Amino acid sequence: MATGRYFREVELPEQRSYDDGLLFPAVLSPTANANIIDAIRSDKQWLESLLHKSGVILFRGFPVTSPSDFNDVVEAFGFPELVYVGGRAVRTKVVGRVYTANESPVDKRIPFHHEMAYLPEFPSKLFFFCAEEPEMGGETPIVLSHIVYEKMKEKHPEVVARMEEHGLTYKKVMSDENRPSSFAGGSWKSTYMTDDKNVAEERAGKLGTKLEWMGNVVKIITGPLPAFRLDKESQHKTWFNNLVMSNPGPIKDDHDTYVELGNGDLVPDHVVKDCLKIMEDECVAIPWKKGDVMLVNNLTVLHGRQPLLKPPRLILASLCK
Repeated sequence: MATGRYFREVELPEQRSYDDGLLFPAVLSPTANANIIDAIRSDKQWLESLLHKSGVILFRGFPVTSPSDFNDVVEAFGFPELVYVGGRAVRTKVVGRVYTANESPVDKRIPFHHEMAYLPEFPSKLFFFCAEEPEMGGETPIVLSHIVYEKMKEKHPEVVARMEEHGLTYKKVMSDENRPSSFAGGSWKSTYMTDDKNVAEERAGKLGTKLEWMGNVVKIITGPLPAFRLDKESQHKTWFNNLVMSNPGPIKDDHDTYVELGNGDLVPDHVVKDCLKIMEDECVAIPWKKGDVMLVNNLTVLHGRQPLLKPPRLILASLCK
């Protein structure tokens, strides 16, 4: 197996093997006496190459025991931080560049998505850290986006062609208070990190988003945005959208997210259901172990959250440009 100076690739039963020899995700454990910070700095070029090839790297068995340790890991890679302006999840800063991953109830599923694909600016890389290992459930499933695109194009070529032509428009209504029960329950104040409506409009405008105010409630409209993306490294076309996280059709509930084609048409329900099934069939869900660090290429891999069946669970996150 390929290896860096301080890392060795290992295999887990949950990994998927593809025809090109790819193991998804890559799983790395330390060689003897490896300090993870020194190892990252020494083998950074090899690690980045492995990330581009595999899409996800799971670091397991390293002495990463606290949020501060995790922050040191993130900073050792040297990727610039992406500030979560415009993001719709409720998140709290823990230390440095480390935040809670999503504060919605952990017994609820979060559908597959590319982080912040509903905006023109999004992170290229995501870090996750297991601070408290779940007793059962609560995995962070991952799926290769180009596989989803290829299977959807094969199954629904006409819909995919319309998505390619028109893109997708995302709509959401937000109040001025967070809604912790929803995985996208951030208020406009937390989303745009301000209490000032004028500042919120300015920040939204920089993200290509239009705000329509109704008192202290606002309708957020972004798009149309491309539904797919060509990854320059792999030359694969990816399913770069949040279709399965959103509801098709006009806004009915003040807190849900809605999506439509850029021309106003809807994506049929059965197409969304087929997409969900493909993602579930193709995904990998590795049970978390305390101290695990997962590095995700957000440009090529979708992720979600499985319902927690038996607590505890604490997963922290960091976003990078």
